[in-house]
Amino acid sequence: MENDYDIIIIGGASAGLTAGIYSARQGMRTLIITKDIGGQALLTNEIQNYPGFNSIGGFELMSKFQEQAILYGSEFLYDEVKSIDKTKGGFQVKTTDRVLNAASVILAFGKTPRDLNVIGESEFAGKGVSYCAICDGPLYKGKDLAVIGHGDHAVQAVVYLAGLAKKLYLVTKSNKVIGDEDLVRSMEQFRNVEVITSTVPVQLKGTDVLTTAVLKNEVTGRETELRVDGVFVEMGYIAKTDFINKLVSLNGSKEIIINSNGETSQEGIFACGDVTNIPYKQAVISAGQGAVAALSAYNYIQRIRGKTASKNDWKFLKPATPQ
Repeated sequence: MENDYDIIIIGGASAGLTAGIYSARQGMRTLIITKDIGGQALLTNEIQNYPGFNSIGGFELMSKFQEQAILYGSEFLYDEVKSIDKTKGGFQVKTTDRVLNAASVILAFGKTPRDLNVIGESEFAGKGVSYCAICDGPLYKGKDLAVIGHGDHAVQAVVYLAGLAKKLYLVTKSNKVIGDEDLVRSMEQFRNVEVITSTVPVQLKGTDVLTTAVLKNEVTGRETELRVDGVFVEMGYIAKTDFINKLVSLNGSKEIIINSNGETSQEGIFACGDVTNIPYKQAVISAGQGAVAALSAYNYIQRIRGKTASKNDWKFLKPATPQ
């Protein structure tokens, strides 16, 4: 049975869209399956660290990625993947409404930050609520900020943001700061940092942008309002990889283990971006990994078809003709 596509890419953000560009440019019949376009980048109103742009909105940048992927022939299916199974001719990908077959699969569906799950969180996402201190911290220079979370993620965010903020609060559920000892000592050197322990957020408030975090002390039950210009959620991340845990190897954080070529433990399946075990979760790094995964998938398909592989993508191509 002939496959529906040469390569199916799961995920529509930096990694997946870049993989789509490179896959389609190699002449592969390419399908990108995603629930939305942009992923975590959509939470950022202004990106200042992507090469080529002094400042660009997350939605605008991801839209440019998508336009380029479409330009070279990538197709899109807005759906959620439920399972992936190995078949004789490649892999079968089942979504909510479709069953599709491909010679190779690229996993690029990213990693999801844990939410606070409080009133106002979704309303002010990108409007005072951020899930990436490195990405958005410079936008809040000289402002009053709060980091809500625990562990190394939270302490690292505090150490980074302390050099930017006027006043910085660390709000943690624990009765003391939990994290790497060296990180904690570094945090304690900043005079503008105040730690609020045994406390959880119950609501985020504001008008057009966030202005207030309502906090509850879990020991006394007392609620207080903290006036801040920004809240950075640092509760860690969730890699939603349970549906593929029998197909590819995962590490203790449920991230997909890959090598330098983007190869997983399953021949024919490649991975890239925040869902992998590669450190530094940044859009530019995810994009680079997407290119690597796509070229590796292409070379894999060329090899199993007895054709010549390629090590680069410097060709000049005319844009794909719209169907």
